[in-house]
Amino acid sequence: MKEIQTHELFDLTADHTLAQDYLKTTTYPWEALPKIADWIRAIGATLSEEAYDKVGEDVWIAKSAKVFPSAYIGGPCIVGENAEVRHCAFVRGSALIGAGSVVGNSTELKNVILFDNVQVPHYNYVGDSILGYKSHMGAGSITSNVKSDKTLVAIKDHEDDSKIESGLKKFGAILGDHVEIGCGSILNPGTVIGQNTNVYPLSSVRGVVEKNSIYKRAGEVCEKR
Repeated sequence: MKEIQTHELFDLTADHTLAQDYLKTTTYPWEALPKIADWIRAIGATLSEEAYDKVGEDVWIAKSAKVFPSAYIGGPCIVGENAEVRHCAFVRGSALIGAGSVVGNSTELKNVILFDNVQVPHYNYVGDSILGYKSHMGAGSITSNVKSDKTLVAIKDHEDDSKIESGLKKFGAILGDHVEIGCGSILNPGTVIGQNTNVYPLSSVRGVVEKNSIYKRAGEVCEKR
């Protein structure tokens, strides 16, 4: 499962997220999930007052960002430069919204890191998840972050039947850089999708999906050419 290590999923040599140094401390990206709130509070206090306004308790919004009046933003939260948070978005807290990202109408975020230029633009739920640079979730696609039996989430590789225990009860999905999720798809707890992979609309995805792939349905994944 080497391909699901943090440095394999995200290009951390580029300046694509404020969380770059934080994520470098992890072997697997989900290790960052339990401490997102604390990290945001710490990094928020260091942000330039020329570039960011502190608008509430532990909420920092870039002066160049556009936040619509009907959006709710709870702390701790950072909204990056030139990001857009649209009508009726519900940011419950513990959220880093990267520079140039779009959080769309009626989209809900909770305990997430969105790299720069991420799009969750229409009716998405993203919880306990990390979305890599320029990843995109189509309309109505969601992360499911709790198993129905409430047991701890394991990350499963269906190719070799191996698994890694996350130790987390709440863990949605990890999307590598440049991942495209089709409309209406569900990413089940513990889903990890490698860089440059596309997922067909209306998919139910679980486990590990390799980088540079096209996911059509369970058991039908082909190499992207």
